[in-house]
Amino acid sequence: MTTTRNPGTNRGPQPPPPRQPPSPKSSDTKGAVKSTVVVGVRKLFAAETPNFFLLLGTTVFLVAFGLVMVLSSSSVESHLESDDFFASFSRQGLYALIGVPFMLVASRMPITFWKRWAWPAIFVGLGLQLLVFSPLGYEYGGNRNWINFGSFSAQPSELLKLAIIVWIAFILTSKEGLLDDWKHVLIPIGPVAGLAIGLVLIGNDLGTAVIMLSIVLGGLYFAGVRIKFIGVAVAVLAFFGLIIAFASSSRTDRINAWLYGCTAEQYEGFCWQPTHGTWALASGGVFGVGLGNSKAKWSWLPEADNDYIFAIIGEELGLIGAVVVLVLFIVLAISFVRIIRSSTDAFARIVTAGVGIWIVGQALVNIAVVLGVLPVLGVPLPLISAGGSALISTLLAIGVVLSFAREPASVDDASFDQSPAQRSRLASAQRTRQPARGAQERRQR
Repeated sequence: MTTTRNPGTNRGPQPPPPRQPPSPKSSDTKGAVKSTVVVGVRKLFAAETPNFFLLLGTTVFLVAFGLVMVLSSSSVESHLESDDFFASFSRQGLYALIGVPFMLVASRMPITFWKRWAWPAIFVGLGLQLLVFSPLGYEYGGNRNWINFGSFSAQPSELLKLAIIVWIAFILTSKEGLLDDWKHVLIPIGPVAGLAIGLVLIGNDLGTAVIMLSIVLGGLYFAGVRIKFIGVAVAVLAFFGLIIAFASSSRTDRINAWLYGCTAEQYEGFCWQPTHGTWALASGGVFGVGLGNSKAKWSWLPEADNDYIFAIIGEELGLIGAVVVLVLFIVLAISFVRIIRSSTDAFARIVTAGVGIWIVGQALVNIAVVLGVLPVLGVPLPLISAGGSALISTLLAIGVVLSFAREPASVDDASFDQSPAQRSRLASAQRTRQPARGAQERRQR
């Protein structure tokens, strides 16, 4: 009997079937998606310059430090007003949550975006400042510089600072070859800047007007306008500034009290705030009384979480804490200077200088007022004092500067920060390498 064997039986272990290659369409789709994700992530974190991280890190640290000090300095007044120790801190934290994303979004914008929006920004800023004198405006602390939309209030002059910085930079770069003629410097900068500062002065906010004037003069200087033009402008403005300062009896009394000291009659008036600010600083000593242990914040020092928050810092953290704040603003100034030196675009340099003068200059003015070096001007400490308009506008301005610092300098621009001797050595090394590179290429042929 013949049996037929099944060819599929009694075979050894079979090799696995060959893997089918993926279809070209699916592999291309996966590769495209992957490359898109990688490019998106790289663009999101494409900040390769140390200047970007130096400015960003210092800013974030100042904001976090400010939130801690706002909580400490405002807790007592918040409890008295709303039976909530965290009311002012919660508002300031909300403003920080709004301002930081604005800063990061602004840091992604190209320089052409800011040039395109220079004119609309100044018109919007002036329009908002005019609303101060409408039924929407109201007076606070003797200054009519606020607008109110229901439960929302804002200070338009803070946004106007950024608008005038971007607008002046655009105008000066557009007239780069005409700045030797004083007529081109005066028009249109004089009328527009004069209108902006005048509207703030009409609202009786002298401190903000001084900061805006410093921004305008700083923009002219960094644009390369002749020093004699700026000197004439400073002399004229100083003359009118003295007239404005002594035109009001209250301003005259404040200046006399600052120059010659407060009398017993003035103590319970406008001398109350600077006197108690000085006492708060003096009681702090070197190491301070401890975070949260301030006595001045118990309704003794007006605006303890705003204009005079530096006095609370000195009282609770002592001389060491006050010096740390000064060092942080010095680092901020160094960041602005480094970005100015590394930039080859005139518009970026002028805007960066204007923002630096605004933030660092205002910080120095605020600290000088608390220390008694300057009379009371009523300007907050940037990034630290309580106030939503000031915090959001300042973070947005820093975001504009970060957009200039985001891109690394090109190879051709690397010599911008080099001394002539360094550039000469670099050129000599390149000439030496060129014959050797040519001989190597001939041997390879």
